Amino acid sequence: MMSVTNRLTLPLMRFALLLGALLTFISGVQLFMLTERTADYFAWTIAAGSSATIIGAFYWTACVLSYLSWRRQPWVRARSGVPGVTLFLWATLFTTLVHLDKFHFSGSGAAWVAAWAWLLIYIADPVLVTFALVLQRRAPGVDPPAAADLSLYYRILLWCAGTLFAVIGLMMLLLPGLVIGLAPWPLTPLTSRTIGAWVLAMGAVFATMAWENDADRIQPAVRASLVLPVLLLMGVMRYKAQFRWDMAGQIYMAMISLVATVGVWGLRQKKTAD
Repeated sequence: MMSVTNRLTLPLMRFALLLGALLTFISGVQLFMLTERTADYFAWTIAAGSSATIIGAFYWTACVLSYLSWRRQPWVRARSGVPGVTLFLWATLFTTLVHLDKFHFSGSGAAWVAAWAWLLIYIADPVLVTFALVLQRRAPGVDPPAAADLSLYYRILLWCAGTLFAVIGLMMLLLPGLVIGLAPWPLTPLTSRTIGAWVLAMGAVFATMAWENDADRIQPAVRASLVLPVLLLMGVMRYKAQFRWDMAGQIYMAMISLVATVGVWGLRQKKTAD
């Protein structure tokens, strides 16, 4: 009888994940650490430090997600964040093409390099990751069965969080003029769409976690969900004066708490399974 092997993460996908971890780490440094210097070191100028730190927080969260996914085999243990990341890449390419006039293409120095690097990355990376996904689906082998199902209530939380984040992300992408008036911190159409791409991606990640329905498979996304709230709260503390603390601000804090709940509860799912 022929033995059946597990479907492994292909070298191209592993390359894409590792490259993604490197690039998102660099972007996080530019935005979360050099927040006040985006005119000098980033692809475009972000005037509001609150927006820059939020975008930087998402980049560093994606760095954790990509790195942890790169380390895992077989493919089912690595894939929980990949659909969401792929969606983010295409949404960010759309955002870039809509707002090309805002980038530092006519500047000089590091900002000019960052602008052209951004454009090249977001033209090439969506194609690379999508192609890697297609090859991954055709890879030989089988996917092992789920080791430990998620609890019903946790899956409900994931589906609800995924739907909420997807709706808000789409609004930020497609209706930035509306969102700018509602957001609790300063936004422009470009920053709204950029953050919206990340929020939409988070919605896809949560939905993928619910679909996977396995406490072990979702661990890279679970751990990323623990990182994001910490970074977002650091940004709130740093730029507290730029936030409105009316109903919109309370909703923002509730969404941070929701992400943290996904992370903490996801760890408990793993501990219960073990």
